[in-house]
Amino acid sequence: MTTSTAPAPETPATPPAVARAARRRRRVPYWLLLPGILWLLVFFAAPLVYQASTSVQTGSLEEGFKVTWHFATYADALSEYYPQFLRSVAYAATATVLCLVLGYPLAYLIAFKAGRWRNLLMILVIAPFFTSFLIRTLAWKTILSDNGLVVSTLNSLHVLDVTGALGVTEGHRVLATPLAVVCGLTYNFLPFMILPLYTSLERIDPRLHEAAGDLYARPVTTFRKVTFPLSMPGVVAGTLLTFIPAAGDYINAELLGSTDQKMIGNVIQSQFLRVLDYPTAAALSFILMAAILAMVTVYIRKSGTEDLV
Repeated sequence: MTTSTAPAPETPATPPAVARAARRRRRVPYWLLLPGILWLLVFFAAPLVYQASTSVQTGSLEEGFKVTWHFATYADALSEYYPQFLRSVAYAATATVLCLVLGYPLAYLIAFKAGRWRNLLMILVIAPFFTSFLIRTLAWKTILSDNGLVVSTLNSLHVLDVTGALGVTEGHRVLATPLAVVCGLTYNFLPFMILPLYTSLERIDPRLHEAAGDLYARPVTTFRKVTFPLSMPGVVAGTLLTFIPAAGDYINAELLGSTDQKMIGNVIQSQFLRVLDYPTAAALSFILMAAILAMVTVYIRKSGTEDLV
């Protein structure tokens, strides 16, 4: 007895028009990404490559610069200007910590306690952005002037005696001291800390706080066990948005500090625009980018928050 197997039904061929439409749909995401990719290539990748080539050049402005693959520029720049690197990291880290200490309570207040005043408080947080960064820093030069109310009050309270002993001020003045530079950095970058903190806190379900209270958790325990862990994405994002630009800033040190408070951004600016030593300036820029990238990578891994959404 023989058994015959019926032939498998043939799959109907996809019409050419349908296939073309499917291919077009698959290309749509790439077409949408094209403007952003072109922008990055023109305004990020190309300048980065040009700067990398500049860092390995030798010569002078009169004779011209040529690519000679002189990598010793990196070692020479780092050995000569490492104090400014360390100072920049110290100032930026201090300003970041101060922004977190000042910004977290305010973000918490706006997210959970502000009620109908929430929008007004958010407007006040972003209001400084409507004024030039330079003007805001110059305003601090007036606020911290030697004959101003702030310095007079600090002197009457003998606060400057303590800060002088700590080495952050000199005599009975604040301007041209590390304290002035850190104050300027903290003020200018505080909104960059508050906004991601508020976004992260605002997403927390208030019922979690109620549940913690029902389980007899004290407010401090609720904050430590519930609120702060859930707000870690905002903490990480805020610290990065504050530390990275603060480490490369040069306006605050230029206007509020002295030659003893120069940061690496001041050195790069001076090398580019005054000394006209383009290879050294480019090398310093790459060292700064590499150092910040390494610190950010370690920080994100140690914080255990790789998803900053």
